[in-house]
Amino acid sequence: MPFGKKKDPVVMSALIHGIKPYVQKKTEEYMSKPMLEHFRIILNAWKQELLEEVSRTVHAMQDDTANHPDPNDRASQETDMSLELRSRDRERKLIKKIEEATAMIDSNDYGYCETCGVEIGVQRLEARPTATLCIDCKTLDEIREKQMG
Repeated sequence: MPFGKKKDPVVMSALIHGIKPYVQKKTEEYMSKPMLEHFRIILNAWKQELLEEVSRTVHAMQDDTANHPDPNDRASQETDMSLELRSRDRERKLIKKIEEATAMIDSNDYGYCETCGVEIGVQRLEARPTATLCIDCKTLDEIREKQMG
């Protein structure tokens, strides 16, 4: 790259579930229709990835139901299945959060902190599209959690 030339920020950034990060125009209003649509696309792509993973797991478990005579093999298989099911349970909860975020887009509440009402911010939402708290409220929430735990 020639000296002094800047890289395009979109090219430098990683894709989010196969989608380029949103570049907000200077005069663009926060959570404009194109911005909301961008996040809807990300959420739907993420949900689709999770659903495909669930489907793969179900097929793998159906294919891998061999009854191992060796107790060690059987224990190992049960441990693997238990870990897999725990992962799928986390993904199921994440799918629910994705659906809730999509509903917030539909009601024009997406992108605003549910505690204080300020803008969560495009970059934070790119990193965590299901975020419902601004960084300040999330930090306070985590501090409270540590104090109670």
